[in-house]
Amino acid sequence: MLSSRVLNWGTRVLRRGFASDAKAEVTALYDFHVENGGKMVNFGGFMLPVQYSDLGIAASHLHTRKNASLFDVSHMLQTEISGSDCLAYMESLCTADLKTLPPNTSTLTVFTNEKGGVLDDLIITKISDDHLYVVSNAAMKKQDQQHLLKALDNHKKSNPNSNIKMKFFEPSERGLVALQGPKAAEVLQKMIDVDLSKLYFMTSTEATVCGCGACRVTRCGYTGEDGFEISMPAIKQVDITREIMKDGAVKLAGLGARDSLRLEAGMCLYGNDLTSETTPIEAALTWLVAKRRRESRDFPGAETIVSQIKNGASRKRVGLIADGGPPARHGTPIVDSNGNEIGSVTSGCPSPSLGKNIAMAYVPTDLSKNGTKHNLKIRDKIYSAVVTKMPFVPSNYYNKPK
Repeated sequence: MLSSRVLNWGTRVLRRGFASDAKAEVTALYDFHVENGGKMVNFGGFMLPVQYSDLGIAASHLHTRKNASLFDVSHMLQTEISGSDCLAYMESLCTADLKTLPPNTSTLTVFTNEKGGVLDDLIITKISDDHLYVVSNAAMKKQDQQHLLKALDNHKKSNPNSNIKMKFFEPSERGLVALQGPKAAEVLQKMIDVDLSKLYFMTSTEATVCGCGACRVTRCGYTGEDGFEISMPAIKQVDITREIMKDGAVKLAGLGARDSLRLEAGMCLYGNDLTSETTPIEAALTWLVAKRRRESRDFPGAETIVSQIKNGASRKRVGLIADGGPPARHGTPIVDSNGNEIGSVTSGCPSPSLGKNIAMAYVPTDLSKNGTKHNLKIRDKIYSAVVTKMPFVPSNYYNKPK
């Protein structure tokens, strides 16, 4: 029963990213997905698998938690930025402290606007002081490109001697796969020329994978499990994927499982849980605003964000576990005892790991404490839910020993 509920939920969620098939792009793995029973959907302008014929979404989700799954994430925007002043340039757009970040280390950060709202979330890898590798959301591809280029134009007007160069990679140039799950390292170690026991969470390295050089492997992911994102020449993506799939511990996974896994892990989806009207503080992502940046206040929206850090925000993103009833979808109202709307759900689904319905929502800060009870209004009926600490399922990252 849970599997069909998750499938129906996944289909509804993914429809929000649908576009005309005639306009859709494909990744280098498109034929491979079809060959392996991928149920292809047009998501954000890319034809991608929502699931595969051998596993339903819930089964795929649970396989990832116990073994390892491979996700095609080539639709994500991969960007390389080089130049002696590239750190200052990127810091003018985001909240991260890139200058003190060690080489080959990655950080999650956000682009912000002048009101402190989030324009996108992204992972920046500092390869060196003059070389950055950036992965940002596919749904924001055009906006991110325009944002970066406009900012670069302004930067060069203020810094005529700037030597910054920027390269946006198309899926036909660079592919990206995510190998996620507790057996991911064991599987990948057989196929890579670096010692993965020394590659910790949110660190990155150049590597040869399955005999293919020019790969970048970053220990991170979107599931809460240990895992890796592997960037590779698109021309070699099918060969590398076939080789990884020879390991019996690995199954292919699609967008449906990816979304339920990230929700259990308490991770935000841009456009749902984060928007240009949401600040990092409201989103319970204060940790993304680096200490040095709070002091320098030299990023867009700094005054609003720093003020909220000091004085608090009026609302906050929380996790909810429902006592029963149907899953709370995006936009589900949260109402008080008089039926007045006080908040709304931004993401929700049945949790395959917990066997309960979970959700993220924004509620007034004074009603955001763990254990606080709320009312969900679903199809004109009221169901109770309780604020719960996130992640809903414990994370299993491979962190460096302290």
